[in-house]
Amino acid sequence: MNREIPVERPLRVALFSGNYNYVMDGPARALNRLVGYLEVHNIPVLVFAPTAREAALQHNGTLISVPSVPIPLRSEYRLGMGLTPRTLAELKAFRPTLFHLAAPDLLGHSALRRAKQWNLPAVASFHTRFDTYARYYKVGGLEKYVTRYLRNFYNQCDQVYAPSESMAEELRRELPDADLRIWSRGVDCDCFNPSKRSLDWRRACGFADEDVVVSFTGRLVLEKGLAFFAEVIGLLEQRGIAHKVLIVGDGPERGNMQKRLPKAHFTGHLTDAPLAQAYASADIFFNPSISESFGNTTLESMASGLPCVCARATGSRSLVQDGKTGFLAPGGDHRAFADHLETLINAKPLRQEFGTAAVAIARQFDWDSILGALVDNYHDALAARARATAL
Repeated sequence: MNREIPVERPLRVALFSGNYNYVMDGPARALNRLVGYLEVHNIPVLVFAPTAREAALQHNGTLISVPSVPIPLRSEYRLGMGLTPRTLAELKAFRPTLFHLAAPDLLGHSALRRAKQWNLPAVASFHTRFDTYARYYKVGGLEKYVTRYLRNFYNQCDQVYAPSESMAEELRRELPDADLRIWSRGVDCDCFNPSKRSLDWRRACGFADEDVVVSFTGRLVLEKGLAFFAEVIGLLEQRGIAHKVLIVGDGPERGNMQKRLPKAHFTGHLTDAPLAQAYASADIFFNPSISESFGNTTLESMASGLPCVCARATGSRSLVQDGKTGFLAPGGDHRAFADHLETLINAKPLRQEFGTAAVAIARQFDWDSILGALVDNYHDALAARARATAL
């Protein structure tokens, strides 16, 4: 007897995140870009996430606030406490056909259980290397338990999206049976490009036209490798290598960084045109973080025409072409980072060569094609669930 071919249900996405609008970070920006794309293409989407008294950005789409508490040691972030009767009623009324889980927190687990009960596909995007965080907050003994927890969560999902091929390599070792796919990130090259460089802006920061400015952009938090950054800058100073330091961003470690780098210029948090101007007005981007799963700021720096010196770690390995658009160094090797920075500080033609190549690479990261591919993955998950249900 012939079975009927299963019909895929219309795509209606319920998105669950630990942060969607109250902290401006890479995951929140990517998820907002995704929701905006879905709405433009008439794909219904509803977002469930913790909220705070003050939002950091004007979010896209409809956001349903879930109960939450501050996370210990990182109180600017909040831990979603799961679906309540009220939020569950709103979820039911929305009639989702696919759950997208953007964080392996209590809310993510609650949503995963509900997806199983309703026989709906649950896909998960991997945004943050929580396993590395224990190293920075003096709880290194917890790393293996965090890794085990993450493995259990992601192994239950229909698809898992890594933001870069280098991150996917790591995840394949931990999740050998998962349907692992790439959801990369894009960059707006109309916003971030070398034409935004401004000598007037540099002068206002106290930089002379001939100064070589080494920049860092991102959240000022321990897991970004800020202590290592300061130590490498100190090594350059010991060597007598003339340079200036620009720090773009804000966060709980800003005070400590200002003490460690008293000569650096701190802009605080910047967005949009001011951020693009800051990127392009530097000369070298230095990102020592080993906790990146992608590296949005590295890609934006490349689009802005900067050579990058980054850790040979997940995220950066998929963006920086060593010896072509910048340099990669072993994480924790102060001397190697200082050597690469010294080489670029002393060689303007090499900076220009690497910067030009970096712009060409960055232009390949187009948001529309990247998000279109993600929606194709959604449809694959729907079709696979329809086939499994028909068996």
